Amino acid sequence: GLQRAERLTEKASRIGFDWPDVKGVVEKLDEEVAELKEALAANDRAALEHELGDALFSLANLGRKLGIPPEDAMRAANRRFTSRFHAVEKGLAAQGVPFGEATLAQMDALWDQAKAAEKK
Repeated sequence: GLQRAERLTEKASRIGFDWPDVKGVVEKLDEEVAELKEALAANDRAALEHELGDALFSLANLGRKLGIPPEDAMRAANRRFTSRFHAVEKGLAAQGVPFGEATLAQMDALWDQAKAAEKK
């Protein structure tokens, strides 16, 4: 889906239907996120799906505009998540905390440690 969105925005861009710079894409993304928040506040599932799709589409367009393929960025984010989540699991095991019984605070602390370790 992200790759298709990127291609659609490329096609539109070729005929001039595009923002002149990244700022316009970011503003559109901000608009879509605001609409997503409104749908969330209304607890409207159909609107949530609609606005989530629009936000994802805008993110794909931003990736295109930045020259960063959104599929590649998503794959890298998935790898980071997997690595960090495994670190959380290992950390809980080392602390003797059974899976499903850890607090969010415990898991967040382990997540932050894993993220910091990646930066080193």
